[in-house]
Amino acid sequence: MDEAGRLERRALLVGGVAGAAVALAGCSSKGAVPSAATALARARPSTPGAAFARLMEGNRRWVSGALHHPDRDPNRRQLVAQQQEPFGAVLSCIDSRVPPELLFDTGLGDLYVMRTGGEAIDPVVTGSVEYGPMTSGTPLIVVLGHQRCGAVEAAHRSLRDGRPLPGNLQAIVQALRPAYELAVRKGGADPVETMARAQVTLTASALRANGDLGPLVSRGALAVVGAYYSLDTGAVEVLGGAPS
Repeated sequence: MDEAGRLERRALLVGGVAGAAVALAGCSSKGAVPSAATALARARPSTPGAAFARLMEGNRRWVSGALHHPDRDPNRRQLVAQQQEPFGAVLSCIDSRVPPELLFDTGLGDLYVMRTGGEAIDPVVTGSVEYGPMTSGTPLIVVLGHQRCGAVEAAHRSLRDGRPLPGNLQAIVQALRPAYELAVRKGGADPVETMARAQVTLTASALRANGDLGPLVSRGALAVVGAYYSLDTGAVEVLGGAPS
């Protein structure tokens, strides 16, 4: 099926499912449209600015507790079963306290999510990040570090003391070495936090300069945002690259 056919089919699915939900709502005593229908009817953000705004709105709901839990019902599951068009890609840490879908209050089919220790990156991870922007026009990538990152702390200690970590954990250490070196040059009261932020900044910059993603960034079709999550407050702080 060509691109026009896929878009037409998706529009029919969205209209059919949302229309059915509206019809059901008309039979209710209050006449309110169910939240599932509202979520299904929401347009997929097609620009970096709109995608970024959608994520940050979701994070504000996460912080306040006024969650919408969008795109998380059987109708949504049926809608995306044959095709996906996520509006964002998030590269975050494996930390159990930092689940991107939850802290951005998103749902099924909304995000591509890659998670590695300390946002460590290699060709396989880079390829995974590239997948959405290069195959389906995903307009936003977020590199998301976080407060009190255990992977960064372990790598910092290993590099500082010259003591390799066991097994493949040492691969994470080596991937984070540039961030460690930058943190050493910067100094500061909390070198681990400095290193965690440096890792986000370096990774986001590398993705923006990527030979395949760079042209998309240059023409405004893609934004690569570096961000930092507070375990204490739940808020996402933008470190750089936010679309205007």
